[in-house]
Amino acid sequence: MSNIIHKRWQTHDAKRKELENACMEECEISIFTVHPSAHTMNFLGFGQSAEIDIILDGTDTRQLADIKTEDGKRERHLLYYDGESVSGKVNIRLKKSGKLEHQGIKIEFIGQIELYYDRGNHYDFTSLVKELARPGELVQNTTYNFDFSNVEKPFESYTGANVRLRYLLRVTVVRRLSDIVKEKDILVHTLSSYPEMNNSIKMEVGIEDCLHIEFEYNKSK
Repeated sequence: MSNIIHKRWQTHDAKRKELENACMEECEISIFTVHPSAHTMNFLGFGQSAEIDIILDGTDTRQLADIKTEDGKRERHLLYYDGESVSGKVNIRLKKSGKLEHQGIKIEFIGQIELYYDRGNHYDFTSLVKELARPGELVQNTTYNFDFSNVEKPFESYTGANVRLRYLLRVTVVRRLSDIVKEKDILVHTLSSYPEMNNSIKMEVGIEDCLHIEFEYNKSK
């Protein structure tokens, strides 16, 4: 009888030790599973290691216009018209000494329609891309010029209750782990167009030696 009790106690003790070991392993995992700090994120390449500024030409002289945002506030942006060129420069400033490796740098001019109930899907009715730099590395602050000449802007900027139509410039520094992206909105108004007038047209109606009527009117295109 004592042998049976001893064996059962050994079995119980072995299971207890097994549970203790499992608990210790779980505790070790919990201890070392921590959220990475900003320094760790930068070291791994996830953090923003550079800042991007988009500066448009004519900022001091071009007209500004207001537009209502989704939350009811108002924003002011530079105003452009259909057919006008959009040009400027992109400044990339390194946050710390060293180098920034990238897989290419590009700028896009985008005309976009966004539905508030389907934010994951955008309809781009205008999309132009210019390459600023081939894959390589930046070792100092760098400036790139860009020029989208005579850009078609068929619609006016608009913010409604359910939809937003916007024009924007987007700079992307392509990286292996996480891209660095900067956007800048502009506003677009369309000019009212009036029909061009041709030379007047004359029409004569009448009865010989009795009645004579002459009509003259302008014909528009």
